[in-house]
Amino acid sequence: MGGFFASGQAIDLVLAVMALEAVALTLLYHWRGVGVPPRALWPMLVAGAALLLALRAALTGSGWSVLAGLLLVALAAHLFDLAGRWRGPQTRETLESRP
Repeated sequence: MGGFFASGQAIDLVLAVMALEAVALTLLYHWRGVGVPPRALWPMLVAGAALLLALRAALTGSGWSVLAGLLLVALAAHLFDLAGRWRGPQTRETLESRP
């Protein structure tokens, strides 16, 4: 089991599940009009995925520049997500009417 984590395969599995979740939630929103709008969902998922990729890079011995780059991506996505949430609650109509 240790090799499963040390090789980064556990992270790959989590990332695959996250990708399926993102697609399913996006399709659900577009088909049924329920759930979290993709504009609000994707920045959060990108931040989480970047953190998971940074963990995978650390586990597999990647250089510090790869880790730093992934952490910067996670920070940027987090700040983008935070900026979107800072505006307060929004309805589907207001989110879709923005350029």
